[in-house]
Parts: sequence; structure tokens; C-alpha cells
Amino acid sequence: MVLSSKNKDSRLRLIIVDALEDDAAQLVERLRSAGHEPQAERVATAEELHNAIQAQAWDAILCKHRVPGLSVLTALKVMHELEFDLPFIVIAESIDDKSAARAMRAGAHDCLSRDGLERLVPAIEREVRDARHRADHRAALEMLKESEARFRALASNLPGMVFQLQIEADGNLRFVYVSEGCFQLFGLKPHELLGTPQQFLGAIESLDRAALERTLVDSAAAFAPLNWEGRIRSKGQIKWISLRSTPQRLEGGGVQWQGIATDITRSKETESQLRRSREQMSELSFHLESAIEEERERIARDIHDELGSTLVALKIETSLLGGKLPVENGPGTLRGKVHSIETLVDRAMSTVSRVGRELRPGILKEFGLPAAIECQAEDFTERTGITCRVKCDDEGIDLDEKASLALFRILQEALTNVAKHAHASLVVVRLRRESDRISLEIRDNGRGVSDADMNKPKSFGLRGIRERASSLNGELSITPVEQGGTLIVLRIPDPDPGKPILPAEEEPQGNLF
Repeated sequence: MVLSSKNKDSRLRLIIVDALEDDAAQLVERLRSAGHEPQAERVATAEELHNAIQAQAWDAILCKHRVPGLSVLTALKVMHELEFDLPFIVIAESIDDKSAARAMRAGAHDCLSRDGLERLVPAIEREVRDARHRADHRAALEMLKESEARFRALASNLPGMVFQLQIEADGNLRFVYVSEGCFQLFGLKPHELLGTPQQFLGAIESLDRAALERTLVDSAAAFAPLNWEGRIRSKGQIKWISLRSTPQRLEGGGVQWQGIATDITRSKETESQLRRSREQMSELSFHLESAIEEERERIARDIHDELGSTLVALKIETSLLGGKLPVENGPGTLRGKVHSIETLVDRAMSTVSRVGRELRPGILKEFGLPAAIECQAEDFTERTGITCRVKCDDEGIDLDEKASLALFRILQEALTNVAKHAHASLVVVRLRRESDRISLEIRDNGRGVSDADMNKPKSFGLRGIRERASSLNGELSITPVEQGGTLIVLRIPDPDPGKPILPAEEEPQGNLF
């Protein structure tokens, strides 16, 4: 039988274990007169109690002492078997201390006598409140367990070790948490690493350990993210690991880092292989450049010795021939033909001389880089008609043969690009010393270089400039200029940074950009 209230929103849902309907009604009335709106269901047997508990959610059970066929202990057993945690209050005509104690030990929350029902309402309110707190606590614990389970599942599938590393105010370092990944990384189980953090520091190579300790101190002092890479010894092998974490200030003055440690051995090996490959490519490039320069020198020498001497001989013979011919003027005469031949020979000799200088800049060895740049600029202007001006801030710049030749070839390639692509009318070349650097700047007033030009797959000229700059450990930039044109700047280490500057002859600024 169900005894219900008017207001279902504020109802107090009760199971009353009592064989007498009137006694149950009296309890309901007492609760109603105290301001509650109870909804109660009376049961008198274990089966009815079993079914009622499962039927809906309840706030409490009021159990009369000595109900025929259903004792207090049996009622408690039914509730516990169903795994319900409801406030269970025993009400008796009279109850001795032993019976009350037995009921409380079995799981009852309170025992009241009929003579002391003034405690009924406060007892129910208290127990319902406590039950709700217990339910909230269980729900929070369950959510915490689920959250921890999700975190453990996530941490166990990460490629590394999730950790919480803490440094106390007194400087002691310890792990607060490490995931299962520590075994794969360090060969240690979580409890081993938590129990003895010295094993972590001991596994790190000595030089890298000092770097980690400095990084930890700096991170704690600046409250900045911790980023460290170093080597550890695990299971007789050397591994590279990376620590990435963020710090948190602790109340006691310490700092805690939460982050992840990952095995970066493969990436380090790949970096090393890539570095070796680049070194080998650089060595091969240098070897090829050396072979090319040797071949250029041989060709230039052959041109000078064979073709040059032949042209000189041809000019002498032609001049002697012209001297034996009768004096006649005009292009149609024999003397005029000889004069034309002499002009062609002179032009061929000039071309041979220019080609020889481009193949083997002898002036570079004899007079140095500034003079070679001046000569190259003159040849460029004569050949293309594009004005090329040179500004050298220090005539005393003296580089070794490799560096001088590389800068000269870079200039040649840059001027070739200007002639082919820039549509420029002016080029300015500037060579100067900047603190501990030698700077070569080449600027034109043409159409300017674009990203597409820079990224052309067959842009071998720019690629050659970059390769030569790299071989000199130089810094190269190729950028468009806002006013139009392109600016190439190459800076290489000065082999003699303390050498005094020998100022060159000043050129009026109006002649430069």
C-alpha cells in the first residue's frame, strides 16, 4: 500500500517496514506535520521489501522492530544483498542497548523508540543528508576512477613516459608519477623510479646530466617550459631522450614539472646520417669545383698558349703583309682587306683574353679580390652594356685562394643572372669588412627576384651560389628590393678580424644606389 503526498517535487520517498497500516500512517503524519511531503510504501514481508527496493529510488527505510516474519536483521540483509545504501532507521516500542547495538553493527544507521519519536524527523533529515553525501562521494570516486583509467590508457599508449617531476624547496628531486613507459625507456619499473629518483640521474651521461641540472634550475627560476635533450644508458645501450614539460609552482616553494619523456634515438641517428650525407655532398661538391677549376685553368692555359700565340703570330704576319702591299686606300683595296683582317684578329685576341680571364682569373692571384672584382665589372659592362659600379671599403681585404675564388665565382654567377633575367640598367657591387665578417653585396635595379624564381627546380645558378656560400660557412640572403631589383648579400667569417681597414678611394655617393 502506498501513502503519497500532494507535492511530488519535494517528496521524501520512504519504505516503511511495518505490519500495521495505522502505525505507518502515524509516521507519515509526523513527517508531514514537520513540513515534509512524504511518499511512503508499507511492506511487511521480505519479498515485498525486495520488490519495493527495486521498484524505484528511495530516500530511507523505516523498519519497525519485531515485525512478524521479517526481523530487522533480515530486512538489513535484503537491502545489502541488493547492494543498496539507504538510511536504515529502526523504530521499536522499546529496545534495549544490546538489541540496538546488534542492529547498528548489522548496518542500521539509528535506533528510535516509540516514546522518543521527536527524534524521528531530525534523524531522517540527518541520515538522508548523509546518504546523499555518500552517494555524491561515490559518484565522485567513480568519476575519478574512470578519469584515472582513461589517463592510464592514454599514457600507456603514448610513445614515451608521462611524468611528474618535483623539486622541493630544499632542493631534493623526486618523481611524483611515472607511467608504464618508463620501463621501455629506462629499463626500470614505475615503483623503482618513484622510489629512487637517483637512478634516473645516474642513467644520464655525465656531461648531459650537468646540462639537465642547469636546465632544471633555469626553468624553475624563470618559470619557463623545460625542453632538454640528452643521452642515457639503458640496458647497456646509449639512447637519446627528450624531456618536454611545463612547470607548476607548489605551495611549499617547490616546483613540479608535468610532461613527457620520449625516445628520440632514431631521429638523432637520422640527423647524424643526414649531417654526414651533407658533409659528404659538400666534400663531393668541393672536389667537383676543384676539378672544374683545374679544367678551367688548363683550358685557359691552352687558349693563352696555343690560340693566343697563334693569333699574335697571325697579327704579325698580317701586319708584315700589309707593309709589302702598294699604298692604296679604300675598303676594296688589298691594303683595306688586310686592315679588316687585322681588326678581326684584334677582336679575336680581345675575346680570347676575356674568356681566359673568366676561366682563370689570374688577376685574382696577382692583385687580390678587390682588383679582380673591378676587372670583372669592367668586362661585364663592356660585354652587356649594363653599368656596373664597384665600391670597396677596404683595399686590404686578403682572403685565401678558396674563399677569394668562391666569392669571385658568386659574383660571376650573379652578374650572369642579371644579364639574362633582370632587365637592369645598373648593378652595384660592394665589398667591405664588417666587424668579424667579410661582406659582398650585389644589387641591381631590374625587375626583382620572385619566390617562383627562387624555387625553380632547374635554377642551377642560384643553387651554385648557395652551395659556394655554404662551403664558406657563410650567411646568404637573396631578396627583392622595394624600389625594384634584387639584393644579394653574402657574409663570410673574416680570417683576420683584427686587421686594420685600408680605406679605398671614395666614390661620390650619387653614383651608387
